[in-house]
Amino acid sequence: MNPELRILHAVPPALLAASSDALLELLGGPTLIHLEGERQDRLFVSTLLHGNEDTGWLAIRKLLAKYAAVRLPRSLTIFIGNVEAARWRLRRLDHQPDYNRIWPGTSNPELPESALMRAVVNEMEGCPLFASVDIHNNTGTNPHYACITWLEDANYYLATLFSRTVVYFRQPLGTQTSAFAARCPAVALECGKPGSIGSVEHALQFLEACLHLQAFPARLFPKHDIDLFHTVATVKVCEHTTFGFGQGPGVLKFDPALDQLNFRELKPGTSFGLIDGHASLGLRATNGHGQDVTEQYFARRDNLLVTKRFLMPAMLTCDAKIIRQDCLCYLMERKAC
Repeated sequence: MNPELRILHAVPPALLAASSDALLELLGGPTLIHLEGERQDRLFVSTLLHGNEDTGWLAIRKLLAKYAAVRLPRSLTIFIGNVEAARWRLRRLDHQPDYNRIWPGTSNPELPESALMRAVVNEMEGCPLFASVDIHNNTGTNPHYACITWLEDANYYLATLFSRTVVYFRQPLGTQTSAFAARCPAVALECGKPGSIGSVEHALQFLEACLHLQAFPARLFPKHDIDLFHTVATVKVCEHTTFGFGQGPGVLKFDPALDQLNFRELKPGTSFGLIDGHASLGLRATNGHGQDVTEQYFARRDNLLVTKRFLMPAMLTCDAKIIRQDCLCYLMERKAC
């Protein structure tokens, strides 16, 4: 079905006890909720752009329950995204695009879903914005970290309210964070795996801080307060390459503990797994300009798939469906603030 944007100006009481898989029935589709608070510069928060990532919704639900009978410290707009996929606790359904790759600025073809995201951005045009926050989980073992698309002090201050580990990225295009970054400080939060201990509380604490913060400091951001990384490449398994983990079937046999390499600075020669027979690498790494840079980062050594240079991966996952729908991982390098 083609998604249509619903706009509410109050919280339906049933939402305060609803799990993410019940939101489609309660809301009927992607929904904006505008709520008024003491400060008029508004916090914009999106959740469930990926339907299997429910930490953001659980944190928002707790926040709404707390302020159900009390005026918010700051005006708040909540965008609840892919409730159709959330019904089945999937990142996206097979007929859908990725809801975090189709915001204004995307290179993807025009779709009904991209018109939906443009409608969200247009709806927020008339609102004074304090900050934009997009809350996510991931499927591999990763620390909690924040992502930004603009290198500015206000973005650093916003990101480090969540974590001193911050990733600067320009690819992929069409993300919520990049769509709002020109208008206000904008950040995406990566809250570990869904259901991980402390993830909901961490996201909730961050949202509370954003609601109560009067303004971002005017002074220069202290560089020693941040570990900043820059995404330099996206790694995908080639479309026709079969793969698995351990000794299962597939041309590529990734290490079953591959996601344990996330946010570790890897030396050249680190193995990602085995390559069966005389097959090629089976991976494709592209830089921020879409150029193929695979040979800069990976090589075949006998039957091993190994790294060629010092690098740090993020979002390595052992979930084959996520790898097909998104990517194997991102590669990062340290960056000066």
